Amino acid sequence: MDTSRVMVSISAGRVQLTDRRTERRWSVEVEAYRLAAFPVTQAEYAQVTGERPSASTGDRRPVESVSWWDAIRFCNARSAREGLRPAYRVDGEHVDWDVAADGYRLPTEAEWEYACRAGTTGPRYGPLDDIAWYRDNSGGHVHEVGGRQPNAWGLYDMLGNVWDWCWDVYDAQVYGSYRVLRGGGWFDEHWSCRASVRRRSHPTFTVDDVGFRLARSG
Repeated sequence: MDTSRVMVSISAGRVQLTDRRTERRWSVEVEAYRLAAFPVTQAEYAQVTGERPSASTGDRRPVESVSWWDAIRFCNARSAREGLRPAYRVDGEHVDWDVAADGYRLPTEAEWEYACRAGTTGPRYGPLDDIAWYRDNSGGHVHEVGGRQPNAWGLYDMLGNVWDWCWDVYDAQVYGSYRVLRGGGWFDEHWSCRASVRRRSHPTFTVDDVGFRLARSG
């Protein structure tokens, strides 16, 4: 299966986000969109960029050790490669999202959580050992995409394996340009692999358990 081509159409809906640090809850309307069934793989990343930045090796393993900026550039590069309108306008260290564009982009964190839950309301969409690679079952390394069970909407590795970069700024007043990460990774304890968990990092940050998956509007 060419995992790079599998995108799931997700209907509009509403999701409630929570932040444990601030004890804040807020509801977000989500418009219809498409989300990749799998994280971007090393083979897919290399095909578009010619680069293999990951600490591990394996074409079907998710690309990791990529920054938020790397993910943004990949989205635009793949869009251009396929004749789509790039979603991002980049000017130095500033980026704008063209919401009308049909090209590839990062999901918002509301889109991410809405898709991760797939209609469920608990912390996870299934038993953790069945759906995710995390500290207790990963053997201390990242795994090929699609090796655990998908959620009800056919999305794999939403929890565990690698964290996903999202479009959103985490909290500009406190953390400046830090962006949102979701999903937990192969090195994380079970409590980090939950649909509601929010993590943050600088957009230039790279580490071997952070990757991304693609979205498209409409």
